[in-house]
Amino acid sequence: MSDVAALRRKYARRHVAARAGVYGSAVLAALVCALPFLWSVVSAFKQNQDLYNPESNPFYFNEPATPDHVTFLFSDTPFLTFVGNTLIVGAAVVAITLALALPAAYSLARLDRPWGTPMGIAIFMVYLVPPSLLFLSLTRVVVWLHLEDTLWSMIVVYPTITVPVSVWLLIGFLKAVPKDVEEQAMVDGHSRLGAFLRAVLPLVFPGIVAVVVFSFTLTASEFVYALAFVSASPEMVVSTGVPTQLVRGDVFFWQSLQAATVVTAVPIAFLFNLFLDRFVTGFTMGAVKT
Repeated sequence: MSDVAALRRKYARRHVAARAGVYGSAVLAALVCALPFLWSVVSAFKQNQDLYNPESNPFYFNEPATPDHVTFLFSDTPFLTFVGNTLIVGAAVVAITLALALPAAYSLARLDRPWGTPMGIAIFMVYLVPPSLLFLSLTRVVVWLHLEDTLWSMIVVYPTITVPVSVWLLIGFLKAVPKDVEEQAMVDGHSRLGAFLRAVLPLVFPGIVAVVVFSFTLTASEFVYALAFVSASPEMVVSTGVPTQLVRGDVFFWQSLQAATVVTAVPIAFLFNLFLDRFVTGFTMGAVKT
């Protein structure tokens, strides 16, 4: 009995040590990942002499903190206009992406046709085309539609990036939903569209969340098209408006730039973590069921 007790204590110590190692590694990794964000927060409130002094600790206020640079961001630049434009473009692109990707993915996932799989692969291959190759043709489209220097130029162009990968993702997720679910709904009196809306759509909600997060994040961070199609400040989004306003020749408003980074990143990170489980489920299910 004493040997058994000693063996149990040995395995218990190993278990505790293993758990401590895992949690310690996780905390260390979290701290390493959080250092750039922490540096941005501290830098946003630093005085110029503190920021530009190479002997100052970048993660510590060597001089008293000041809110002047954050105030400058909101009062002397149209930052809130950029944020509003980003939300408008992001919401419109997400709506267009879902409106096009859901029917396309449902058709490819449910219709048993020999061309279904090749077409799905072809749609995804469109996403792999570098934006630089499509730049000139999309520019011609924007000019032909007379959308230059308007938010509509980005709303029209961005779905060409988001729709292909969203279709591919939703195809895999829809294949994970048994056909019996729709057939039972149709037996109960629903049309195919009604069965899709009432029975299938709630089951693919994690995939929809993944598409929403992906589309909005890509829209908010895209730079090349936003810079090329919009040159008027009132129509700019955050990705182009902030550097345009805060980088003036060889003068960089570093603290205000970092404040803009923090203000933009915090809401996105909060929403991302709020739907993290559904987001991961959507991508993993879509990955293994194609």
